[in-house]
Amino acid sequence: MTINGLKRAEAVGKSIALLLMGGVTLSLLACSATQKATIAKTEAHCGLLGRFCDRLTPGTENQLGLRYVRPGVDWRPYKAVIIEPVTFWGDEEGEISAEVRQNLVNEFETVLKQEFGKQFQVVTRPGPGVMTLSVGLTKTESATPVLRSISMIVPQARALSTGAYLISGQFPFVGSAQVEGKVEDSVSGQVLAAIVDKRLGGGSPTAGFQWQWGDVENAMQHWSETSANRLAGWTSGQEKAQ
Repeated sequence: MTINGLKRAEAVGKSIALLLMGGVTLSLLACSATQKATIAKTEAHCGLLGRFCDRLTPGTENQLGLRYVRPGVDWRPYKAVIIEPVTFWGDEEGEISAEVRQNLVNEFETVLKQEFGKQFQVVTRPGPGVMTLSVGLTKTESATPVLRSISMIVPQARALSTGAYLISGQFPFVGSAQVEGKVEDSVSGQVLAAIVDKRLGGGSPTAGFQWQWGDVENAMQHWSETSANRLAGWTSGQEKAQ
């Protein structure tokens, strides 16, 4: 084979590899209603976490963005949880109506109770073996109406959106939400764990068939499910708290 032939074969090989990688990426994106966003400690609001913000460290790919877990805690006795009313700590009050803010925190609280109720007894009074869960939304951004739907549903627009994602790591016109949360012993008030996380709208085509706050709702659902399952793993002893 000539040198030019080798170069052409090499170029074709690289193109095929890129196409295969792109296909894998697209298949993963197509299943995702939301995606994890990188968040720095300087972006944490800390109104809910207070001094424990200083103890947060970056999570791994399968963990939340910033997290703290108190060393040496025996999680196994915890079988029940108090879920405090969800609060809103964002500074965009002028952009989001009081009604929307209240609807979002109400929905978040409802979803938390549903998901934690699958794993724990949800109670209202402190006691031995009872955790207290406190959660606050600290930033929310709505998706751009109509354009979000078009970018996910119309094939040509979706191709452009996917290209934008591969360049920037974010789909265009999506919504986002940022959350802070902590788990305390309901009797002593000792903080057992704390988190800060941010999520963006993902690439699932079904995400196009939703209203402007749909990405925020999907993020709240994700946090509720993953947090309940993670704590259940710790309290059952099936997973090591880390």
